[in-house]
Amino acid sequence: MDRSLEIVISEEKKSIPEPDKLGFGKYYTDHMFILDYTTEKGWHEPRIVPYQPITLDPAAKVFHYGQTVFEGLKAYRTQENRILLFRPDMNMKRLNRSNDRLSIPPLDGEFLIEALKKLVSIDKEWVPAAEGTSLYIRPFVIATEPTLGVNPSNHYKFMIIMSPVGSYYEEGIHPVKIYVEDHYVRAVPGGTGAAKTAGNYAAGLKAQEGATDKGYSQVLWLDGVERKYIEEVGSMNVFFKINGEVITPALNGSILDGITRDSVLQLLRHWGVPVSERRISIEELQQAYENGTLEEAFGTGTAAVISPVGELFWQGQKMVINNGETGELSKKLYDSLTSIQNGTQPDPFGWTIPVE
Repeated sequence: MDRSLEIVISEEKKSIPEPDKLGFGKYYTDHMFILDYTTEKGWHEPRIVPYQPITLDPAAKVFHYGQTVFEGLKAYRTQENRILLFRPDMNMKRLNRSNDRLSIPPLDGEFLIEALKKLVSIDKEWVPAAEGTSLYIRPFVIATEPTLGVNPSNHYKFMIIMSPVGSYYEEGIHPVKIYVEDHYVRAVPGGTGAAKTAGNYAAGLKAQEGATDKGYSQVLWLDGVERKYIEEVGSMNVFFKINGEVITPALNGSILDGITRDSVLQLLRHWGVPVSERRISIEELQQAYENGTLEEAFGTGTAAVISPVGELFWQGQKMVINNGETGELSKKLYDSLTSIQNGTQPDPFGWTIPVE
């Protein structure tokens, strides 16, 4: 692959928003990374250029057949003014697993991490320093060949854009309310549920609208076959603490292999907390709630990191968890993960990578 990175610095710099105005994914940095693919040249012409619109033919396959994948990771500013990435190697591995499922040619993860470090370095003033803030990084691939045949594209564009962000949820670390979806289905084993592809998220929008209308922040998906086993939340993997044991649904081909999920599992085992990855039904969860052994619930994801769940709604019943308050373990996980990410706590796992 072509590794000759071209860099074009923007002549006009944008105004960087104040930390309390960031929100999530509202503002974008001065530069972006682009890499093109054709079957003749492979991946070629890597470049960092000023952030700008792109032009695509109306027949580009991404518009018609959804051949696209994406990733999400973050950069953090430490108290010593260093900038750290969190487990970017895992994102690149997952990106290529998604590529394989969507018939997209694999990318050179090591090169992309080096290009990403350069991109972050160029736009380093965009990495916010306030507590709870970070620079969200969105790598993605789209199919660009302008033909309407139903087959894999011969042309692709890989890009990285970046956005300074605050808290993903308005609630912040405070518990969120989750609606258990028992009508719509998002994914099944053998489908694309384990790939980070746009169609998975589009499939969840209708259910999310309904949950929002009922006053809930997110949807908890059940399996698409028996409609009884818990899978994941719309933007997070999910964990439950039942009678001292932490349980999360096992990866089964329809659940995203979350990087924060993996980090939480490693932290829990490092602390000696009993943890298992297995199937768990909504009925089992309801029974644990009724007998008082459901102690905590929380979601995990790059955007929110740890999101405590204060209430679940299923078939007309509200399950208020831990009195609707953030649990001790959820808080400890959030504090530990964010402290590793921003460099205020030692990183015993070697997860963080300095940008420069």
